[in-house]
Amino acid sequence: MDKVRKQDGFRGYLGLTFLIGFGFFTMGLMDPLYDTYVPIFLRRYFNSNAAVGGIMTLDNILQLLLIPLVSVWSDRIRTRLGRRMPFILVELPLAAILFSLLPPMASHSLAALLGIIFCFNIFKTSVRGPVVALMPDTIPGDYRSEANGVINMMGGIGLIVSTLVLARLIGLPSPLGRFFEGALPFNIASLFIIIAVLVLAAFVREKLPENAGKTEERVPVLRSIRQIFSGEALGKGRLEPEGAAETGEKPVKDTSVARILLSIFFWFTAYEGAKPFLGLFLVETMGVSEGNAALAQGVAGISSVIMAVPCGYLAHRLGRRRFIRLSLVALAIILALIPLCGFLGLRAGLGPSASLGIFLILMFLYGAVWIGVTVNSFPMLWQIANFGNMGIYTGMYYTFSQGAAILAPPVTGLIIDLAGYGGIFIFGSLCMLAAWFTMAGVRAGEPQK
Repeated sequence: MDKVRKQDGFRGYLGLTFLIGFGFFTMGLMDPLYDTYVPIFLRRYFNSNAAVGGIMTLDNILQLLLIPLVSVWSDRIRTRLGRRMPFILVELPLAAILFSLLPPMASHSLAALLGIIFCFNIFKTSVRGPVVALMPDTIPGDYRSEANGVINMMGGIGLIVSTLVLARLIGLPSPLGRFFEGALPFNIASLFIIIAVLVLAAFVREKLPENAGKTEERVPVLRSIRQIFSGEALGKGRLEPEGAAETGEKPVKDTSVARILLSIFFWFTAYEGAKPFLGLFLVETMGVSEGNAALAQGVAGISSVIMAVPCGYLAHRLGRRRFIRLSLVALAIILALIPLCGFLGLRAGLGPSASLGIFLILMFLYGAVWIGVTVNSFPMLWQIANFGNMGIYTGMYYTFSQGAAILAPPVTGLIIDLAGYGGIFIFGSLCMLAAWFTMAGVRAGEPQK
């Protein structure tokens, strides 16, 4: 079967990729409902937006701490079900059950709400690393850009279903009874999650590589991390210096992994810094109603779903580093143009609606280009990793991306106070250019064919 798949290229792994994508579909269902309605639940008990915001950062803090730890833990276990599936089969259903309890606990008491928020985030965060690492464990390195495009598309579809379909059911009664009143979207999402777990359990089988057995080296975590940052762990998917093959020159240690991780921090600083304020920007600057405050993210989400798979294929042809750097330049230009939306609309004499239209066009383009960066950055790290430290690389990705998610919003909030909303887009543009610069020295992470 594996030989047939290799002969067919990525098409041979397409069905398996869609099955794994169900795990990402569930994340796309949960995250928007959580981010939208949990602040509303908290405002029943807190008048302070700062208090609500502090509680809402809990998932980012837990992701920074738990994802690397659980990912490394899953690297080291060996069971009949595999390394990742035991975590998925236990933690994802528990997360689904706790997710469905968020609305009733919000109606019960503040203590019950805070308790369920904490427990839900523990399980949802802990399972994310194994869910993400399941794909590179089962899909060959050369096809992971295409596969990551498919699973990102699945996550995007989950986001669209959550925001455009499930969220509209929030006021309808739940068939589960009065206890779950107002929880219908959460109930349906939880049911989808349980179905996704059953699909994964029935059809996805993890396999040990041929060289992973009794002779497999178990590298200590700290030593593995030192190897990653020193360049000792490089080898696969490395861009060799010109003429190295002819002269017999050995690969030199380089800083590719450190550069990729630093780039991830920069571009997520731009992304996470702007994301919390897009709704306020629309309401306070563009005059959009609060009911349409999520319009920008919705438009960007639609274009991301459309472009997720093509971006994986394009990066395979052009090279991941080259494709990411081209995307970063485009993102920097798009972000720099956003503060000019009002000026361009007035200059054209078309009024505020034209300014909004220009902004939404830019957000559509932003989503289409941004997905190209996210689809290909994980595969670069996975290409360098080996079977024994795949989870460590996955965890390091989240350490840097979630570090940016925690640090960026306070910085961009201060920028808004000092320079207005336009400042955060200029700041984001500069961060994208910084990531473009650090990616220049990356010499590893490319597919081999």
